[in-house]
Amino acid sequence: MAETKVEKEEKKSLLKRFANAFNRENIAKAVFIAFAAFSILAVFAIIFYILYASIPALREVGVFNFIFGTTWAGSSGIYGIFPMIVTSLVLTLLSVLIGGTLAVFTAVFIVYYCPKPLKKVFNQLVNLLAGIPSIIYGYFGLTLLSPLLANMFGVVSGSGLLLSTIVLSIMILPTIASITKNSLESVPMHYYEGALALGCTKNQAVFRVMLPAARNGIIAAMILGIGRAVGETMAVQFLLGNKVNFPTSFFLPLTSLTSNIAQEMGYVSVGSTWESALFATGLVLLIFVLIINIILWVVKKNDAVSGNKFFTRKITEGASGHNMNYRKAGSIQDVLMVLSYIIAIIVAVALISIVLFVFIQGFPNISWNMLFGKSSNSNKTLMPSFITTGYIILISLVIALPLGVGAAIFLNEYAKRGSKFVKIVRLFIDTLAGVPSIVFGLFGKIFFCQILGIGVTILSGSLTMVLVILPTIIRSTEQSLSEVPDSMREASYALGAGKLRTVFKVVLPQALSGIITSIILAIGRIVGETAALIYTIGGSSYAPSSPLSRGTTFTTLIYTLFSEGRTDQYNQAYAAAAVLMIFVIILNLLVTFVEHAIKNKNSGKKGIIAKLWNKLTKREAKVTSDEEN
Repeated sequence: MAETKVEKEEKKSLLKRFANAFNRENIAKAVFIAFAAFSILAVFAIIFYILYASIPALREVGVFNFIFGTTWAGSSGIYGIFPMIVTSLVLTLLSVLIGGTLAVFTAVFIVYYCPKPLKKVFNQLVNLLAGIPSIIYGYFGLTLLSPLLANMFGVVSGSGLLLSTIVLSIMILPTIASITKNSLESVPMHYYEGALALGCTKNQAVFRVMLPAARNGIIAAMILGIGRAVGETMAVQFLLGNKVNFPTSFFLPLTSLTSNIAQEMGYVSVGSTWESALFATGLVLLIFVLIINIILWVVKKNDAVSGNKFFTRKITEGASGHNMNYRKAGSIQDVLMVLSYIIAIIVAVALISIVLFVFIQGFPNISWNMLFGKSSNSNKTLMPSFITTGYIILISLVIALPLGVGAAIFLNEYAKRGSKFVKIVRLFIDTLAGVPSIVFGLFGKIFFCQILGIGVTILSGSLTMVLVILPTIIRSTEQSLSEVPDSMREASYALGAGKLRTVFKVVLPQALSGIITSIILAIGRIVGETAALIYTIGGSSYAPSSPLSRGTTFTTLIYTLFSEGRTDQYNQAYAAAAVLMIFVIILNLLVTFVEHAIKNKNSGKKGIIAKLWNKLTKREAKVTSDEEN
C-alpha cells in the first residue's frame, strides 16, 4: 500500500530530527561527557575493589578497632592504624603548607620579578624538578640531608617527620608552581595597569591585585599538591624510619599509611587477613583524600566572591563628612617581594644540589656497556629501561591526553555553570589525583593483569599510569581553557563558526601552553613513578620485544639496584639516575622549543581575528564552489 503524502512528510520530519540529534556537534558533546565521566568510573572501580578486598580484615578486627587501634603487628595478627593516620595527616599538612608557600612565591618571582635572561633557565629548573624520580628524592634525603640534620640537632638519626617534610615539600613544589605560574600569566594585564594607574606600586599591584585574581588557579594547584603529598610512597618509606609511633618528635621513627603498605605488601600471602588489612589501609587513604577534597571544595565555594577585593572595595570615607587619614602603605608587599627573591634562591639551590648530587654520583659509573650493552640478570644494563620507559610514556599519553583534554573541554566549554554533574566530576577528579601510587599499582595488578587477562606486562603498567596522570592533565588543561578570553569565542561565533569549530580552531590553540605544561607534568610523573609499576610491569632484566612483554623502567631498575644493597649495584643505580636526569633535561628543552615556536606562530603579523576570518571565508568559498559545481 502506497504511503500517503502526510505519512511521507512525517517520515521525512522524523529522519530530519534523527539526523539533527546525531549531528557532529551533539556527537562531540556526548564524547566529551563520556571522557569527563571516565574519572567517576575509575574512582568507583578502585573504591569497589579496595572495599571488597578490605572486608575480611574489617569483619575480623572491627572497623572501630582497626581505625582507632594504636598497635600494628601484621605478623601477629594485630591491626591498628591510628598512629599512621595521625602521621599521614601531620606530614601532609606540613608539606603542603611549606611546599605550597614556596611554590606560590616561586611562581610570583618567575612571572613578575625574574630577570628576562634568567626566566627560561628558572622555568627549566622547575620543570626538571618535576621529572626527578621520587626514589632519588628519598636517597638524596637519606644520604645527604639525614646526616646533616643529625649533626645539626645532635640526634642519632635524622630520619623522621622533619626530614620527610623537607623532601616532600620539594617534591610537590613543581606541580603547584607550574600551575600557579600559568594562572598568574593569564590574569588580564589591565588589572595590573589599573592598579598602577590608581597609585599602587609594583609590589602592591602584584600581591594585592594579581595574586588574588589568580586564586582559583592556586587552589587547583594546591589540590594537586595535596594529592601528590598524600599519594607519595617510595621517598617517604625511606625517610620516616618505618616504625609505628605517634609523631611526638621530629626525629622519632614513624610510619605513614602509604609507607606501611609498600613496606609489608611484599611479605604477605595472597588472601590472608594481613593482606586484607593492608587493602583496608588503602581504603582509609581513599576516604581521607575524599574528605580533604570536600573540605577544599566547600572553602573554595564559600570564598568565591565576584571581582577582586582591590577593585570591589567600597570607598566610604569622606561621604560621611569625616576627615580622611593618610598613611604610607605597601611595606608588607615590599617584604613579600624580598621574600620571593629569597625563596627563589633557596629553590634554585635545592634544585642544583639534587641535580649535582645525581650527576656526581652517576657520571663516573656510566659506560657504553652500561648504557647499551646486552642486559641479563647477572649484568643489568639500561637498554631495557630505555625501551620500557619509552613504551609507557607513549602508550599512557596516547590514551590519557585525549581523555584528559576531552574531559576539560566538557567541563569548561559545554557544562552548565553550577551543574551538579560538573561538581561531582571535579570531586572525583580530585579524588583520583589523591589515590596513593601504591594503591594504583595494586589495582592495576588485579584489574589489568588478572581480570582483563593482560598479564604482568608493559601494557598493564601503561594502563595503570593512565589513571595516575589523568587528573593532572584534566586540571591543568581546564585551567588553561578557562583563562582564554570570552571575546575570542564571541568573535568566532560572530563570524559564523559553530561551537565545535570554535573549540578546536580558537580555544585550544590559545590554551596550548597549558596543555604542554600538563604534558610535562605527566611525563615527569611517569618517569618518576615507582610504586604504581612495581606490581604491573614485572621488572624483567631483558629487553622487551613488545608492549605485551615484561619490562623495567628507570625507576623500578633504580629501586631494584638500591634494594640489593651492594656497592656495585649502588653505582649502577646512580648511573641510571644520571641518565634519566639527562633524558628529562633534553625532553624539557624540546618541549620549550615547541612551545616557543607555537607562540611565535600565533603572534604573527595578522591578529587572531583576522586569521580566523580568513580561514572561515576560505572554507565558505570552497563550500560555495563545490555546491555550484
